[in-house]
Amino acid sequence: MRPTETEAAPYYFRYIDLVSSENIVSVLETQLRETFEFLSSISEEKSRHRYAPEKWSIRQLLNHVNDSERIFLFRAHWFARGFQDALPGYDQDFCVAASGAEDIPWTSHVEEFRSIRLSTLAFFRNLPEEAWSRKGTANDNAITVRALAYILAGHVKHHINVLQERYL
Repeated sequence: MRPTETEAAPYYFRYIDLVSSENIVSVLETQLRETFEFLSSISEEKSRHRYAPEKWSIRQLLNHVNDSERIFLFRAHWFARGFQDALPGYDQDFCVAASGAEDIPWTSHVEEFRSIRLSTLAFFRNLPEEAWSRKGTANDNAITVRALAYILAGHVKHHINVLQERYL
């Protein structure tokens, strides 16, 4: 079942709405294969490209995707297990600046994406049915585990679209 507007802050529907399927685990699986293949086709040299001077390089963009996948998955894990403590937000620009992404080989970034997504899939494949609707607060907004799964897939789709439209 797709998330309703009560399951996440309106901002997150820019990602959720990019996912049309009701089977989010299948979407995450397909996206792993397709995204890994696409990212693997980008050369080391091209991975340093920025479409404007103040914008992230492709390496930094993928580093951001990887960081975000970890954070959204941690939130899903936290709330799925029933923890009630609110979780903080995070500053994506601070993370990118601190990451050292430009010094990491492109192939390592791509492999990191694959590894993180495999972990994401293992978590959601084994999630008890009742956990999908559990809710918590992150970045001062209520959110469900189901919405976080859709955000994960939509966030990757959003950034792949940005790569294709602005960088490549």
